[in-house]
Amino acid sequence: MAYLLLALGLVLVAVWLLWPQPEPEAAPAAEPAAPAASVLAARPPVPGSAASPVLNPVHTHPGEPAASEPPSDDLAAHVPPGQAPSMKEVIERLHQAGVHTGLGAFNPPGTRPPLVGLAVPEDFVLPPGYVRHHQATDDGQRIEAVLMFDPEHPPPAAAGRSLATAQDRLVPPELAPPGLPPRRIVIPPPIEPGRAVP
Repeated sequence: MAYLLLALGLVLVAVWLLWPQPEPEAAPAAEPAAPAASVLAARPPVPGSAASPVLNPVHTHPGEPAASEPPSDDLAAHVPPGQAPSMKEVIERLHQAGVHTGLGAFNPPGTRPPLVGLAVPEDFVLPPGYVRHHQATDDGQRIEAVLMFDPEHPPPAAAGRSLATAQDRLVPPELAPPGLPPRRIVIPPPIEPGRAVP
């Protein structure tokens, strides 16, 4: 009996929730608004300004933002038509214009060279305290992993060493884990422009 009353109560709640609600009465129609031009004409001019308001400032040079506008992150505003600058030149132009979003969020190619150290084969099991550091070249080629000390849990071999920078965390051959072949990574040569990344 209790189950029957519970089921009936649930059905009543569901019907109440799903019952269509009456729409609120519509407000009486208002008079049509006056055209914007007449509103602007009715305003008194601001002291010290021209009689007619300037809605869109005219730029003296195409593609150059007005003094009050933030720098554009549109590449067309920083690269004149017909030019094909390198990515380094594009990013440097964006930074000079104060743009640090989009492509401007990156450093120019070549400003952060890859770390060179001991290569770690993918199938080599690293003991605690060591990590693989994966990198890529500026043109997108993968570089084999380099061996580094784990900055949060360094091995006893790293005791007393500063691990503040990435360069400090590179593992020298004499502190490499046992069984790791002492081979340095090889940085692939740059890809010629127009060729696809392998």
